[in-house]
Order: sequence, then structure tokens, then C-alpha cells
Amino acid sequence: MRFGRVNVVDAAGTVLAHSMRVGGRTFRKGRVLSAADVEALKHEKCDAVVGARLDPGDVTEDEAAAAAAQALAGEGVRVGAPFTGRCNVFAAIDGLLLVRAPDVDRFNAVDEALTVATLSAPRAVREGEMLATIKVIPFAVPRVVLDRALACLGAEPPIRPIRPIRVQAFEPMKAALIQTRLPATKETVLDKTSRVLRARIEALGGWVVSDTRCEHVPGAVAEAVGCAFDSGAGIVLIVGASAIVDRRDIVPAGVVAAGGEVLHLGMPVDPGNLLLLARCRGYPVLGLPGCARSPALNGLDLVLERLAAGLEVGPRDIMAMGVGGLLKETAARSQPRRGSHESAPARAPNVSALVLAAGRSTRMGSVNKLLAPLGGRAMVRAVVDALAGSSVRSVVVVTGHEADRVEESLAGTGAHLVHNPEYRQGLSGSIRAGLAALPESTEAAVICLGDMPLVTSTHIDRLAAAFDPAEGREICVPVFEGKRGNPVLFARRFFDEIAGVRGDVGARHLIGEYEEYVCEVAMDDRAVLVDVDSPQALRDIGGGP
Repeated sequence: MRFGRVNVVDAAGTVLAHSMRVGGRTFRKGRVLSAADVEALKHEKCDAVVGARLDPGDVTEDEAAAAAAQALAGEGVRVGAPFTGRCNVFAAIDGLLLVRAPDVDRFNAVDEALTVATLSAPRAVREGEMLATIKVIPFAVPRVVLDRALACLGAEPPIRPIRPIRVQAFEPMKAALIQTRLPATKETVLDKTSRVLRARIEALGGWVVSDTRCEHVPGAVAEAVGCAFDSGAGIVLIVGASAIVDRRDIVPAGVVAAGGEVLHLGMPVDPGNLLLLARCRGYPVLGLPGCARSPALNGLDLVLERLAAGLEVGPRDIMAMGVGGLLKETAARSQPRRGSHESAPARAPNVSALVLAAGRSTRMGSVNKLLAPLGGRAMVRAVVDALAGSSVRSVVVVTGHEADRVEESLAGTGAHLVHNPEYRQGLSGSIRAGLAALPESTEAAVICLGDMPLVTSTHIDRLAAAFDPAEGREICVPVFEGKRGNPVLFARRFFDEIAGVRGDVGARHLIGEYEEYVCEVAMDDRAVLVDVDSPQALRDIGGGP
């Protein structure tokens, strides 16, 4: 890759290194200059630009990031669409994030151009949570460098490679709770402890099969442990009326009396030091530290998460938890904790799609173009199916003209249908109706036209991947060969302004008014420029009777 100042006459294909404003028009950083761009720059007397030109054998930043993400991502995860050399990896299921740190380190050590950052692991994650981000530093990397990085990840026979980043699904965990009491023990404390522990188990996909309270003596503990396993428990959690301070203390003595064995007492995690790991009838038994009565993150969580994911936990596993085991909050180091005080994990933005399917197709004559057959299905069905296969969380379709027939064509898609009775008054009314029907959790909406059936889930995913309010990318516009097309993604902050538009117009005027928030998303084909507004246009894409 060559980088530096390039004469405008030779700049076609150059990737801009910095945003520039010329003649009232903004050319964004990362834009690949087209022949039309070059002519526009020449017209404005611009002599040169600063950017990168790819050499034969170079791989673009997005292609490299996507390839690296696919090689790193294993079971239980999904890979987002690449944008500006970044590709994010998300949890596809609830489970335990597992990362092979040596593989990640080897990948990062190959070349400064390729980087991957992950969450610390193992840790419990939720579906949609961001697990890792792959960032390619320059605009392109040599193919040999990318191949070397991918090769360092290796493969593990005999069946298939175990990828470095994966999520192990939580297995149904049937737990029994046992609490011991002394004369001074308050029932309200035991009640609260039960609620907290039930919430812990249920958050990991399990449930409590029994909840027992007994005297703080070995015999009572032994009897409660036996009853717990007789009730079908696969794990027993014991909260003593006083902390376990020795292997021969009340709780471990009770476990041994029930036929179990003590495997380990204590852990290098704070809070959580006084945790007991034991086994009885082939199942784990945990003697809990006092901090387990609190919903705050503690050593119990680290053990439960592994057990819920079906992983064995032994003494060596416990002793290896010291690095990262300081969980308590101090004045010098604030550790976000689980529950109401935990900071929200990074995740994929909640993007919805709004499909405008209310028009009368006046330029198509007597034919409702949205119902015109295309590949064995109605045109509007092709649009909605593409959205259903994308990363958007929900799809809202606004109907109007021939609403019954349009709704019938969309049966089984899962889209939410809303009717605009004033569809004859113009496009703006349909947009208002659609915005009002979006889920409250929607952070951005892709406004789609029902007559653009060539747009695929890949196009939609690229728009969603580009959306990032923190970096000022709040209006995402697809571009092919320098021409802006549809659909367009708008952040929620623009919804009220869009809803205020009247007449047969959409929201494209906002692109010009808020140019500083506009992000142009390059597409590989002209599908984002193709709308079907005539019988000939329909025939051109292979549609019609």
C-alpha cells in the first residue's frame, strides 16, 4: 500500500486519509474516490489529496477485518458486518465466554496492522453482548500478512478447529439451597438470602428444586444434603450460619457425614475467599462465603458460571482465579458489579426497520408493484425477507393501498403491520405511522422502500454496523460509485423531526441539514440505487408475469 499526497488527476481509487470539504461538499475519511469524485474535485480546482492506494496483493481493511473475525469466532457467537476496518463479535446465546488467550496474543503479535481486543474471560455474557473487536489499523494489509495471522490460529484435530473466541451455552442447573441457623439467626436474613441465590441460579438458566433450613450442626447438614440429592438436585449450595474457617468446621463436616469429600477450602478471590468446594454422589457441593448473601459480584459467581456451562471446577481451577480475582470496590479501583449498579455491557445497537408499503404505484398503471411476482414471491415480501435475515431487531411495515393483499403476502414473516388510512396524502404520513409503531427500545431505524427488492441483508447489516452515535455516525447512507441510495438509517434523535414532515416527501432533506452526522457506507453493487417505479424497471430485474 502506498500512502501520501496524490495528484487529483491520478486519484481515482484512492482511499482518503482525512475528511475534506470542497465546494460545499464533504468527502469523508475512508471514501474510495470514484471517477465522478475526481471530476468534482477537479471542477473545484483541488490539486491533490492525501490518501492510500492499494498495491496488487493488498487486502482492504474491511475484508481483512471480516476474515480475521471469522477465523477467531467460534461456537455461540456471531460476527457483525465490517466497517472502517473494524469487525465486532457478539454473543449469539447466553453462556460463558471462553477465550484462548495464547491464540489472541499470537494473532496480535503477527503485525501491528492487525489487532483484536476481547472481554476478560471466562465470564457470563448475554445474547447480543459485544465480546471482541477486530481492528485493522491501516486502510489495507498485504495478503501475506493476513494469511500469516490466520495461520497462527492453527487447528485442532481430529474434527474441526476450536476457535479462540466462543460462548459455551449454560446447561439447565437444578440447585438445592441449604441454610443453617443458630438461635440468633433472623428468618428475614434467610429469606433475603434465598431470594438472592434463586436469582443467581435463574440468571444462569437454572432453577431451585428445594430450599431447606436446618440447625447448624453436622448431622442436620448431612441429612439436608441427602434430601437435596434425593429431590433431584445436581448441585447443592450451603450457606452456614457462620463462616467456614476450617476443613473440619460444621458445614464441611456435614458434607463428609453425608458421604461426600472436601476438595478445596478458600479461593484467591475477594470477596469470596471462604468458599468451600466439595463433592457428594458425584455432584458439586459448595459451602458459600458470607458475601453470597449479597447480589454483588463475588467468588461464588465465578464458580457457578463455570459449572452452569458444564465445565469441571477443581482445586487447580480455583487456585488459578487470582489474576482478576480482586472484585471488591476500593477508593482506588472501582469495579462495576452485577445487579442494579452494574454498568451496561457493550452490545450491538438496537436497530429496527421501517418498510414503506402504502403507495398506490400510479406509474405502474393498474398493477400494484409491491405485489408483483419476483422470484416466486411478492416484491414487498422479498424486501421484508431480506430484513428478517439481517441483524435488525424488529420490522414494521406500513400498509395503505390494497392493505389486505399486502398483509396477505407478508403472512408468516413476523413483521409488525400498521395501517396508514391517510396514505393518499403522501409519504410523510406513512413514515409517521411507522415511527410511532417502532419498539421503545429502538435506537435507530432503517427506513426502507417496499419497491427495492434487490437490497439484501448484507446491505442492511453494513448500515447497522456503521451506526455509532459516539463517533458521530447517526445517519448512515448507502453509496455506490459515489451515488447515494436507499435505505437510510436514522438515529432515534431524528425521529421527532422526521415525524414533523408533511406532504409526499420523506426524510432525505435531513441528510443535507445534518451533514456532520452523515456516514456514507460503501456498497459493492448498485442494489441500493434500484427502485422499481415502472413496468420496464420490473422487467429489468426479472419480475412481472
